[in-house]
Amino acid sequence: MTTISSIKTVWKHRHLLGLEHLSAEEITLLLDEADLYAAHAEAGRLKHQVLSGTLVAQLFFENSTRTRSSFGLAARRLAADTLDFTPSSSSLSKGESFIDTAQNLVAMGARIVVVRHCVPGTPQLLTKYTDASVVNAGDGAHEHPTQALLDLMTIRQRKGRIAGLTVALVGDILHSRVARSNIWALKKLGARVVLCGPPTLVSDRWSKLGCEVYHHLDDILPEVDVVNVLRIQFERQRSALFPSVSEYFQLYGMTRRRMEMGRPEMLLLAPGPINRGVELTPEVADGPHSAILDQVTNGLAVRMAVLGLIQGRQAPPLE
Repeated sequence: MTTISSIKTVWKHRHLLGLEHLSAEEITLLLDEADLYAAHAEAGRLKHQVLSGTLVAQLFFENSTRTRSSFGLAARRLAADTLDFTPSSSSLSKGESFIDTAQNLVAMGARIVVVRHCVPGTPQLLTKYTDASVVNAGDGAHEHPTQALLDLMTIRQRKGRIAGLTVALVGDILHSRVARSNIWALKKLGARVVLCGPPTLVSDRWSKLGCEVYHHLDDILPEVDVVNVLRIQFERQRSALFPSVSEYFQLYGMTRRRMEMGRPEMLLLAPGPINRGVELTPEVADGPHSAILDQVTNGLAVRMAVLGLIQGRQAPPLE
C-alpha cells in the first residue's frame, strides 16, 4: 500500500471531466484520497456516510461492465442513493433529447450525474444545462479519467512511485480514451511515456504530447517498467487498420516470451475488457506480473474518492 500523504491541495472542482486540465497536485490528491478509502477497506470499514442523502444518477449510453458497476457500488459505499438510466427503455426511444433526459433526472434530485457517451465532449455539454456535478465515465475517444486514475493508483501500489518510471501504452492508441487520460496524468507526475503499435494506430503526431512513439514492441520491452495493454477497439474502427488479428498478435501481443524480455519486475496492466489471444495470452493475463484484478479493485476506491471530492467531502481519517 502506498504511504498516504497529508492532503494539502484543496479540491476546487464541481466536476471531473478529464485529467488534461488538472494539476499534478490535484491528481495526487485524488490518488491519496483513493488510497485512504482502500486503507479503510483493508481494515474492514467498507461503508461511510460521506454522501448520505445524495442521489447519484448514471447515464450510460455505451455498454459497460466494470465502470458502471464500480461507480454504482462506490456511490452505495458512500451511503448515496443511485439511479441507473437505460437508454433502450427510456423516453429517448420516443424522441426525447439527451439534455431533456438529464434535466429530468436532476429535477428528481440527482446531485451527481455519471455519464458515458460515444460523442466526445458530452459531459462538458451537460455541465452547461444542469446544476449537478458531472463525472466523465468515458466520452468517445476523448478521455476516461477514472480509468487512468486507477491505473496510476495501481502503479503507485506496486512500484511505490510514478516519477521516473517508463510506462508503455501498447495497442490501439488512436481510438483510446484511456490512452489520452493516461498520457496527461503520467506526464504530469513525471513518468516517461512510450507509445507502441502499428503506424495506423500510433502515428508520429503523438510525440507532440511529449510521448515517444515506436512501432516495434520487442525493441522497447527491455527498458519498460510498466506496460499497459490497450484493447483493440473494433467497434470504433471504420476500416481495417491492420491486415489481421493473427498478424497483430504476432507483432504486439503480450506473450510469456515478451514478458521475459522485459525487466524482472515489469508490471502488466490492461484496462479491460481484455481480449485473450488478441492483446495478450491467458498465461500473461493471469500471471505473476499482472495487476489486472488489482486495477478493478482500485477502481472502486478511485470512484469513491471522485464522488466524494466533487461534493466537497473527504474520506474519514484512519483510526
